[in-house]
Parts: sequence; C-alpha cells; structure tokens
Amino acid sequence: MRLGDLLHRDVVRVGLKAHTKEEVIAELVDVLVDAHEIPLNLRDHALDVILERESHHSTGMEHGVAVPHGYTDRVDDVIAAIGICKEGIPFESLDGIAARMIILLLLPRRTYHDNPHTMAGIAHLLANRELRDRLKKANDATAVMRAIEDEEARETFYNIRARV
Repeated sequence: MRLGDLLHRDVVRVGLKAHTKEEVIAELVDVLVDAHEIPLNLRDHALDVILERESHHSTGMEHGVAVPHGYTDRVDDVIAAIGICKEGIPFESLDGIAARMIILLLLPRRTYHDNPHTMAGIAHLLANRELRDRLKKANDATAVMRAIEDEEARETFYNIRARV
C-alpha cells in the first residue's frame, strides 16, 4: 500500500507543536480524530496501543524519520497521519537524528502479515533524500501531499520502464 493512498490533506500536520515523542503521538492521534478517521471513543485505545509498541522498541528510523505505530482489532484498514516538525523530536533513532517527519500508523491486527509490506514501502519511499528535503520545506498539507504523490508517481514510472 502506498503512503499517498493512506493520506489526505486532513491527516497532514505541518508545524507540529509537540516536543516529545509521547506528545507527537498524541497530537497525531488527535489529527486522526479531527479528520474523522477514528472516532473520539477510540482515541485513548489508539494512544495506548501505539505508546505500548513504542515502549518496547523506538520507531525512530534514520534521516529524521519516525514511524510510530500500533496494532488493534478495532480498525479494519490501515489509518495514517503525517506530521512535519522543523525543529525535530527525539525518537531514539538509529542515527541519533531527531525526527522531522513522523508517520503515525494504526494497523489492523487481522492483517498483521501484510503490515511489514506497508512499513517497508514507507521506509523505501522516505529513504529518498529529495523527498525528505521537500517534506521538511513544506509549508502546508498541500505541499506535503504533492511531494509524496510526485515521488510515488516517479517511482511507478521508473518501475514500469524497468519492466519493459
């Protein structure tokens, strides 16, 4: 599943206010509630499963990217939000760089076997320096979505050409 398929402008937050990973997770869960991606009565559960997962192993990756996520039986599809933080948030990343791009995922437990593909696709996409630079410079949700969609379209084009 492509990141651009999971996101829309209402689940994009540029200029996160959070200063800790717990605060950013709560802020992005609230983005999901505000966007009506999850009901308010699921908010605390979503926070619990994501923070529980984070307590076992940090989801800070490399290059200023973090992908906090949690598994639940209370959603049927992958639900995502993305936040951009110019200052960066400590996420105990592999390279020690503070996270400036945080992709929060709420994943259905019943499709647990499919979820590594989603995570790998996001990691692959955000391994692209040009995309990361565009996301860090984005001033609004439209610019974030455009950057992701442009990169996914470019990758699709090159993958099709490679098969021909």
